[in-house]
Amino acid sequence: MFELLKAGGILMVPIVACSILALAIILERFWTLREKRVAPTQSINELWRWIKKKELNGRKLKALQASSPLGRILAGGLINAKHGREIMKESIEHEASQVIHELERFLNPLGTVATITPLLGLLGTVIGMIKVFAEIQLAGVGNAGNLAGGISEALITTAAGLSVAIPALIAHRYFIRRVDALVVNMEQEAIKLVEVVHGDREIDVEGA
Repeated sequence: MFELLKAGGILMVPIVACSILALAIILERFWTLREKRVAPTQSINELWRWIKKKELNGRKLKALQASSPLGRILAGGLINAKHGREIMKESIEHEASQVIHELERFLNPLGTVATITPLLGLLGTVIGMIKVFAEIQLAGVGNAGNLAGGISEALITTAAGLSVAIPALIAHRYFIRRVDALVVNMEQEAIKLVEVVHGDREIDVEGA
């Protein structure tokens, strides 16, 4: 592996660095964007039971706020529920914007990795071909070994760049869709909470 990296030239260093960064982001996002962590069903069902039994208090609101990103959004709305529907909705939207920003953390760097690694590979290809033509100009086409070195460097960097970019792009698209699905789920729960608190909807704790 070291010989392969060495044959790829200096541009293999940023490509390898990008691969390490992409792997770290992918593993971290897989762990962070789990539904049971972002919007745990158990915490939501417990909230509905608290509301129905009129057991909601400051201590339980703090527990809800610390339980999950969705709990943080709902707690933000409940804290300001006494000020009316619009203030409650604004509080939910304020908390939701911060939560969504946290859910999307590191996705831009992952997208950047998916974009620049093929370009780094292409740059390596260009540098390798420049070396080939420079060797031809100096020594002609008789020295096949030197020519093969330049061609090998060009191909290795291209392959390495694409090998990093393809899974990074797939993961980036997957996480974007994952965040969108989580946001829709949290939005539905927030709307339900507003309607329940202001008497427009009955609490459904079936199965809770």
